[in-house]
Amino acid sequence: MEDDGKSPPDSAYGEPKKYDPNFKGPIQNRGCTDILCCILIVLGIIAYVAVGIVAWTYGDPRKVIYPTDSKGQFCGQVGTPNEKKPFLFYFNIMKCASPLVLLQFQCPTTQICVENCPDRFLTYLSVATTQQNFDYYKQFCRDGFNNFTKSPVEVLRDRDCPAMITPSKPFTRRCFPAINTQKGVVMVGNSTTFDDGRGDKQRNVTDLLEGAKKANVVLEARQVAMKIFEDYTVSWYWIVIGLIIAMVISLIFVVLLRFLAGIMVWVMIVLVIAVMGYGIFHCYMEYARLKGQSGSDVTLKDIGFQTDIRVYLHLRQTWLAFMIILCILEVIVILLLIFLRKRIMIAIALIKEASRAVGFVMSSLVFPLFTFLLVCLCIAYWAITAVFLSTSNEAVYKVFNETQCDFSGNTCNPETFNTTNVTRVCPDATCQFAFYGGETYYHKYLIVFQIYNAFMFLWLANFVIALGQVTLAGAFASYYWAFKKPDDMPAFPIFSSLGRALRYHTGSLAFGSLILAIVQMIRILLEYLDHKLKGADNKCARFLLCCLKCCFWCLEKFIKFLNRNAYIMIAIYGTNFCTSARNAFFLLMRNIIRVAVLDKVTDFLLFLGKLLVVGCVGILAFFFFSRRIQIVQDTAPTLNYYWVPILTVILGSYLIAHGFFSVYGMCVDTLFLCFCEDLERNDGSLERPYYMSPELSQILLKKDADTLKSSESQS
Repeated sequence: MEDDGKSPPDSAYGEPKKYDPNFKGPIQNRGCTDILCCILIVLGIIAYVAVGIVAWTYGDPRKVIYPTDSKGQFCGQVGTPNEKKPFLFYFNIMKCASPLVLLQFQCPTTQICVENCPDRFLTYLSVATTQQNFDYYKQFCRDGFNNFTKSPVEVLRDRDCPAMITPSKPFTRRCFPAINTQKGVVMVGNSTTFDDGRGDKQRNVTDLLEGAKKANVVLEARQVAMKIFEDYTVSWYWIVIGLIIAMVISLIFVVLLRFLAGIMVWVMIVLVIAVMGYGIFHCYMEYARLKGQSGSDVTLKDIGFQTDIRVYLHLRQTWLAFMIILCILEVIVILLLIFLRKRIMIAIALIKEASRAVGFVMSSLVFPLFTFLLVCLCIAYWAITAVFLSTSNEAVYKVFNETQCDFSGNTCNPETFNTTNVTRVCPDATCQFAFYGGETYYHKYLIVFQIYNAFMFLWLANFVIALGQVTLAGAFASYYWAFKKPDDMPAFPIFSSLGRALRYHTGSLAFGSLILAIVQMIRILLEYLDHKLKGADNKCARFLLCCLKCCFWCLEKFIKFLNRNAYIMIAIYGTNFCTSARNAFFLLMRNIIRVAVLDKVTDFLLFLGKLLVVGCVGILAFFFFSRRIQIVQDTAPTLNYYWVPILTVILGSYLIAHGFFSVYGMCVDTLFLCFCEDLERNDGSLERPYYMSPELSQILLKKDADTLKSSESQS
């Protein structure tokens, strides 16, 4: 037998497997592996459920949606006294210019819930003296206020009513001054000055503007989030339709790949190049169309960050950047295809064999849906638990005052505050709702629960992915090692493999996913530290952190690669995780030439298939949500940010395409590993034939020999 292209035997990479006439694929008689990790993940899940129950008991998601008044009550919440009062009104918006806003996320002024924001300039002194507009003014006072028992000075001292009201408009359910600019002059209503209601001189409306700006700093993120949420509420069914289209395209492509593997791969390559070419053409047309238009020559640096992506689409520089990026990608893809043209032929032969395997295990095409649903369940549990944990704090009241006071910032009780010594020492002090927190052990360790929530999500998500990989690997390994297909295969390969994985190897899957989750958690912490150090001047620390991020990124990629091949060996031999990882690594190192020549080229071709699905669906979503399709222009929903559903459809399409193409990817990896094992066990003779199809075996062995001769001639 001629040299088949394998690397020379090396004891450092273990000894090749010997011929075993009784070996016929995945071992049936196997025992439980990595029991300790199995127990550990069960205990982790029990604790995770306990954390969720506690969070759901104390949490209140309404705190994320509704504004709260100075008593901590929700504005506009159904079933509460403020049900018909959806807007939050600030007694003195100018107090929001205080640094306390940025420190405690709360303006140091009385806040109440109102039915409507004020629409006129009024002061309490004027309405109390003339009794005109008093009924209108009274709706902006505290509940139960009665002007007949107190003088105006006492009312303002006790903060029963605001000293003034100004024309305002609701913004994120909060009343802010209706500020507008006319010819560069800042105005509220039709005035540039106002009476502050305290007998002082007229003040400029820029004081109101400064207070509104500081209050708005706290609300900008929530405003964007609420607009995105609104976009989802009006476009969710179109997003679902887009994802269904992506699923149908992926399914059709995979089914055609089963019967027309060679043709479909070349069609896929041509279409990917064509889609990128159309993208370049469209970017150029938009770039040319904007020439000469007002404001289109503004640079991205000058315009800064904008939440509305449509602003960028009116800039020529944006389309020029898109065109350059697509041109670079197009050139890279074409060059790769040119230099890998011979290897692509071999990869196509391997995909054809994978197509035959998928044909015998057709249930593998729908199995990713099971994995997808489990991952969605993990995401949903993590997200819900995170929201409830973040909103499980209690209302905390602090002492707020306008002048210097030793009690400022102390915790207080609003029910007994007027009877305490604080009001005598600091007459202008008030007890107001500050934020949601708590002093119990539960509230002190909320951050620990959040970290545990994130870690368990990573662990369980990786476990579900590992379960899907080992199930597919077991099913396709049973195909490969069946000498008479499908007679020697199990009746239900997927269910048989899934049953073996859950019964015997839950601990091994938990072990592999635990290692990966730890590395991912460290990467998240490094990203957090990097975010904190962005404003630091310590370049050495930034450099060290950058190196650590790079190292752990590489480590995560290597662990994913090692885990994937370890799960294949677990599915075949039933060994524990460490033994399987070692055997898989040594087997790949003994066949390193084949790994470089075949496996990665096949992954590249499958990646092009994912890009094709994402590109087609993404272009369709862009034209639909941007209302550029005349036929359905009136059907498209009105959105704040039309990039929200587009990006969602693109991301979802990639995940769906990845789910379908991962079947082929796992099939190719399993067949490839089994083929390397087959070459070491057998010699291709009549007594010990290869299990791979004869035509593919000849192609692979011929290619190995050519590659080895080429490398020897170069050396």
